[in-house]
Order: sequence, then structure tokens, then C-alpha cells
Amino acid sequence: MAEHVDGGASVAPGAVRLRLLEAQGDALPEPEVMRLALQQATAALGALGGLVHLRREGDDELRLVAAAGLPGSVTQVWLRLPDSGDSAPARAMRDAATHWAERAREDLGAAGMIAVPLLGVEGPLGAISLFLVERGEPDAARRSFLEAVAAWAAQRLRRFPVLRAPAGGEPVNNRAADPAEGGGGPPQAPVVPGADRAAVERTARMGDLTSALAEALTAKDVVQAAAEHVLPPLGADGLVIEAIEGRRLRVVGSVGYASDFLDRFLDGISLESNTTVADVLRRRTPVFVESEAEFLRLYPELGHMTPLSGKQAWAFLPLIAAGHPIGTCVIAFSEPRGFGEAERTLLTALSGLVAQALGRARLYDAEHGRAQSLQRGLLPRSLPSLPAVTAAARYLPAGRGAAVGGDWYDVIPLSADRVAMVIGDVMGHGITEAVTMGRLRTAVHTLAGLELAPEEILGKLNDLVADLGDDQFATCLYAVYDPVSRVCTFCRAGHPPPLVLASDGTPRWPDIPANPPLGVAEPPFETGKLRLPEESLLLFYTDGLIRPVGQNIDDEIARLVETAVSAAAENPVFLAEGRDGGHERIDTLCGLITQGLLHDGARTDDDAALLIAHTHRTPAEDVVSWPLPEDARAAAEARAHVRRQLAVWHLGDLEATTEIVVSELVGNAVRHAKGPLRLRLLRSRSLICEVYDGSLATPRIRRVTYMDEGGRGLFLVAALSSRWGARYLEEGKCLWAEQELAPAEPRQL
Repeated sequence: MAEHVDGGASVAPGAVRLRLLEAQGDALPEPEVMRLALQQATAALGALGGLVHLRREGDDELRLVAAAGLPGSVTQVWLRLPDSGDSAPARAMRDAATHWAERAREDLGAAGMIAVPLLGVEGPLGAISLFLVERGEPDAARRSFLEAVAAWAAQRLRRFPVLRAPAGGEPVNNRAADPAEGGGGPPQAPVVPGADRAAVERTARMGDLTSALAEALTAKDVVQAAAEHVLPPLGADGLVIEAIEGRRLRVVGSVGYASDFLDRFLDGISLESNTTVADVLRRRTPVFVESEAEFLRLYPELGHMTPLSGKQAWAFLPLIAAGHPIGTCVIAFSEPRGFGEAERTLLTALSGLVAQALGRARLYDAEHGRAQSLQRGLLPRSLPSLPAVTAAARYLPAGRGAAVGGDWYDVIPLSADRVAMVIGDVMGHGITEAVTMGRLRTAVHTLAGLELAPEEILGKLNDLVADLGDDQFATCLYAVYDPVSRVCTFCRAGHPPPLVLASDGTPRWPDIPANPPLGVAEPPFETGKLRLPEESLLLFYTDGLIRPVGQNIDDEIARLVETAVSAAAENPVFLAEGRDGGHERIDTLCGLITQGLLHDGARTDDDAALLIAHTHRTPAEDVVSWPLPEDARAAAEARAHVRRQLAVWHLGDLEATTEIVVSELVGNAVRHAKGPLRLRLLRSRSLICEVYDGSLATPRIRRVTYMDEGGRGLFLVAALSSRWGARYLEEGKCLWAEQELAPAEPRQL
């Protein structure tokens, strides 16, 4: 398309734009050179967007220093390019020739990418690249125009020694305005020719700042990026970043200020207050104060603050994002100093970068906080204190930038002082996975309450996960410990096996059959059983604890064993007195193991959970059992056994109710069941009565009328017990009922 000037005279394509560039004087600063060249090239060719890359002497990579018309998610992958790579900018610079790449980013709607080298006296400086919408390589006229623009830019870039100085700053990073939309953020601060070299280097370091802010996820990351990339080149030693919360300013992070000063004068300042930070927000313009005397002149009522701050010069910068104020940034100096025009422009541009990064980070913090709150609400707030097991757990969220995960654990009390221990991991990260984790934990609680066998519970969970969709699966390890027999039954689906530590510190991996993960398995699930040594430690964990980034899995498993053995030796959990004691020791052991495995503070790319259970046995004197005849004599014999045993246990106050409960349980078994009958009593925190029979029939409470002569037995059991139920065995079932013992009642033998 021809362009018309001077009353309509037609000129060659791009000629007007080249005249505009050539008309610029030598005073044009480097950031403006790149911005202007990229804007004109993008507009002339109708490109989707464009990039400018530069390479500093001695580097082996190209760094993105300017972009136009492209979102941050796209430019992120172009931030650094190896100069030996196959990308169009790298090939153009390496070959010192224009390069065309077909189908460079079709996902953006771009048909191809053309890259033109920026040629310096001693070799290429970098490249200008455009994403073109039209298919096919640009014709000779368009290539010539681009090469002319690149030559103009390179000629002016060569005047800035920072590009050739290995000890200097990085190339300037400038986000150019989108010419197609006619808008965009202001260019970063120009460096006026003739300014001292420090000013040039400060401008060049903005590239590092932009990259660091682009990678910042949290508000703390933004503060750290600003502290690392802004304070040193400016010679500043103080930084405070505040964010608006309601009608007040809250300190997000700081450097070089005492916490009591921040709490007293800055944190929680009202936006209507007569303070400097509130003033710059109302005016939406920076305030530069070059000395303490100038500060007292501008804000005499705040004079008491300056001696306490230890600062004598300040740059108060409003943080404006999307046209709305979101906070302030204060850069402070211990000595008086002036702020030149170029430096003021630089700091103003800096405030825009920080504001955009802080706005994104605050959104991330809020979203991440909500997700973590949801996840914490789905995990157990505390683990129950049980006679058979002393347990503690740790949940470790994934490393920086990862979403919430689906790791979970639980300890569930069962009948007869048995305990179910479960740990699982929903694959993936995000709110969906956290919600799935909550659903699985709730399902396990419900199924465990029904006294289902471990393999049946995993079968039900497998159906639940499979119903969620083909892309959902999870791992799980479910174990049931019986303190009377000291037998632990394990069933696992895609989950790593537990580690068992004996009281002498000997580690052991139980032989547990491996089943596929939930959601892809086909029941039945295989189980494994292990008779545990007295006072054993069971360590359940998710793979995030043994799979840090870049580590070998076998080495990490060996390190888990070594760390657990060492931590148990340092923290003598087996010396805890009493079956109910030792929780603090187990909790400390959890901390020692997690710290030992992650001693360098490096987090994995996955969340991790650790559950440790210290098992106890039921003393032999607290368990007694008798066979019963399978006829009407059974109830009378059962009552006689109860009277004698409760007298031995000094529980005579429970004799009457226990006789009724046992009579009804035995009567139900004689009438409705078959097979050998057996009565068992257990003394724990409650008195547990159990009646075993050989039937799989399910007992249930049924509605009775006033005229019915039977059917009230289970009503009485439910009324006299704190809880009751039935569990099914390999051969038959067990009806059980519990009666609470007085907490202060001493145990007597």
C-alpha cells in the first residue's frame, strides 16, 4: 500500500516511516531507539507483534529487551534465547542475514516470523523480529524496509558503550506500545547522551528488573526483585512497598527499615491521612525529596519521622495499575542526593513495572491463600488420641509457584481399639484436586465406619475416582492395626509402601502387594499382613517427600531410611510413658524427618505428607474371652462371665448395664445367627463387649409396636452404649458395644 504525504504525492511503502526515523536527532536514548524502531516496523508490515533481542559481549544468549503487541504469556518464552539455537532471531544474528521461519507461532495466528540482524561494527548486536499474519515470505520491498529500520537502530545502538562492555549492565528491557492499538505503557526511562556511565548502566539493568518482576509470583517476590535490581544501581539502602487494603496502606515488604518504625509510622496508614505516601496516591504523581531539609519544608508536621528513619533522601512513587492506585513504593537513601531528570523518568517507569507486578502478585496471593485455606479445611485439624496408636503428621505444600495439591492423611478409630491409618495422593495440582482429596477423605471415613475390610474400601474408592473421569486418578495406602494381636493389615493402590521401625531402630519394608492406582485399577485388591514388634513406628508418606526435583528415587528412599533411623535415635519416642503419652515426641520426630529430607530448604515440585504412628499393644490382662454354647444357656453363661470379670476389673458399677447389653447381643446371635459363639471383653478407655458368631447376616434395628413381644434388643443396646455396631470377619461377624469409663477412674488389676 502506498503512503501519501505532501498533498497526496505517492511514495514507496515505508518511505515515510524511514523519513520519520532519520529525522530523529542524536539525542534519542537507547530505549526510545528500540521502541520507535519496533513500532514502525510492526505497523508498516501489519505484523501481529514484534521483538527486539540484544546480546552483550561475552554472552552466549540473546535477551529480550523490547516487545510490541504481544501478551506477557507469549514473550515469556522469548526472554532468553541461546545464540546457537534454531530460533529465527538467533539464526539471523549468527548468520548476519535476514531469516524467515515458516509457521513460527500458528497458535497465535501468525503465519511466520521474520528476523533481521542489528549489525554493529564488530559484529551483530542482536535482531529485530516480527510475527507476520500473511502467509509466505515477505517480498523484497518489505525485506529492504526492515533491513533499513534495523540499520538505523543498529547505528544508534552502537553509540551506547554499555552494549559492548562486558562489565556493564544488561541490555535495556523496554515493553513497547502496541502500534495496532495505539496504546501501551510508557517506555522505560531514557538515558540522556552525556550522562555518566552509572546512569547508562542503571538503565541497562532495567532488563534484569523486568525479567525478575515477570517471574515474581507473590508480593514478597516483587519486593525481593525490587530490592535486588533497583537499590544497588541507585545506591539506595531503603525500600518500602505498601499495598492498599480497604482505606489503608499495609506494608507488603521492606528493606533497610526497623520493624518498629514501620509499625509506628507506615503500616496501616489511612489514605486520608496527611502523610507523604497518602499524598502521592491522591496526586498520582511521584514526589522526590533530595534532603531532610526539603522534607521538613514539604511536610513540616512529619518532621519527627526523619531522625527515626535514618534516611535523608527519598523517592515516593505511586503504584498505578490499570488506571487504579494499588499502593506506593518508597526508595530511600542515607545521604542527601539529587535526582536528575533522567533518573526521575527512570524511577517513574520503575513504579509502573512494580505496580503491574504487584497487582498480579496480589491476585496470586489472594487466590493461593483461598486455595490453601480450602485445603487446610479438608485436612484433619488434629489427629485423635487413641489407646492403640500415638500419631502425628506433617503436610508440606509444593514449592514456589505450584498450586495446591491433593495429598492427605487421616487416623480413624475403629471398634475394639483398632485403628485405621490412611494416606493418599490425588494426582495433579489445583482446586479440583484438593476437592477430590476432600471427597476421598470423607468417603474413607464413611466406609471405615461401616467396618469394611481394607480391600473393600479401596474398591469403593476406585469406583469413586473412576466416576470422576478418565483424567483423574489417585494413590492410597490404607492400614488397620489391631492392638490385641499386633497384626497390621495393609492395602495399597499405586502408593509407596510404609516403613516400619522396630523399637531397637531396625528398619523394615513390609511385603505388601502392589495394586494399580485408584481410577485405573480393577478389583479385587490384594492385601498384606504383618505382625508388628511391640512399640513399632509406622511411617506413611507420599511420593513428594522422596522425589525432590533432580534427585534419584532410589537414593531418596535410602535417605528416607537413614533419616528416619537417625531421627528416631535422637528422639527416643519409645521411652514415652503410658499408652496415651508420647504425642509430642512423635510430632518432634515428624519435624526431624521432614527437615532431614529437605535440609537445604529446597522444596519439591509436588506437595508432600508424612504420617507417623507409634503402635501400642493391649495388655493381656485387659482382654478376656470365653466360648459360649449355641443354645438358650448362652445368655446366662455370658452374664456370669461378665459379673466375675467386672469384679476383677473393679467395674462393678457397670455390671447391671453390661449384663443387659451382653444378654441382648448373645440372644440376637442365638436367635438369628449360627456357628460357634464367643464372648470377648476388653478394658480400655471404654468397656468393650463383643459377641462373635458364624453368620454374615446384618443386624438392624427395626420398628416395633406396643403389642410386639420381641425386637427391642438392639434398641436397648443402643440406649445403654456410647456406640455399637457390627464388623465382618473372614468367617462370620462380630457384634460389639462400648460403654465409656469414668476418665478419672484409676486402673486397678
